[in-house]
Amino acid sequence: MGYFITVESGVNIYVEDINPSSNKTILFIHGWPLNHKQFEYQFDVLPAMGYRCIGIDWRGFGRSDKPMSGYNYDRLADDLRVIIDALQLSNVTLVGHSTGGAITIRYMARYHGYGVGKLVLVDAAAPVGFTAETANRFLNEAANDRPKMMQNVTDSFFFQYITEPFSQWFFQLGLQAAGWSTAAIVVTLRDEELYQDLPKIGVPTLIIHGVHDKVIPFAQAEEVHQAIKNSQLVPFRYSGHGPFWEERDKFNKLLARFIG
Repeated sequence: MGYFITVESGVNIYVEDINPSSNKTILFIHGWPLNHKQFEYQFDVLPAMGYRCIGIDWRGFGRSDKPMSGYNYDRLADDLRVIIDALQLSNVTLVGHSTGGAITIRYMARYHGYGVGKLVLVDAAAPVGFTAETANRFLNEAANDRPKMMQNVTDSFFFQYITEPFSQWFFQLGLQAAGWSTAAIVVTLRDEELYQDLPKIGVPTLIIHGVHDKVIPFAQAEEVHQAIKNSQLVPFRYSGHGPFWEERDKFNKLLARFIG
């Protein structure tokens, strides 16, 4: 079922809640510039295995409200705290992909892991996101030809072959965001870092990263693994930036095994 949660006055966040009667809950935090629908191939499988799967669209993305401000890691982590409170979640498994991984890292540090039993980082944009050069290219494209920017994102995202219909579907996910929120997150990815946050994570952490990732290099996953004490790193050898789709069977089985 889908519903909205108000995270601050005038800002409502869209929540997709599948199999809500289960007490084994996974909360999925999507990447930039996508939305919760990127996890379709988890939502198809994991609820049938007995898991409650919750996907949210961050402010500015997907079906959520699109205010002008609030696109830094602190505010996005605060939004997450409101949602976890509103749904009274405890011992949840928090899964963050790419920039969503960065948001979950900031959440864990800022709120001492409140409500979270386990953490899964998928090709997380950590400890840093975009170089100034990459960010400024994206910002220029976002300001002048956002569909071209989204096509470039799609083209560099996957290591595996994707069909034209899949490419079109993925492309449209990115265009559901607002232009200003798309650009604001690029600035956050350029200007913020997470070195201080990583050592504050105390829960069991699974790090999944595509070996062929052109967006966030695999070397960064090794750095994150070193910085989080109770973590394990699993390389996905046939994936780029999207192991949740590229090696979806392996991904889903690994996630289920990690949660138990």
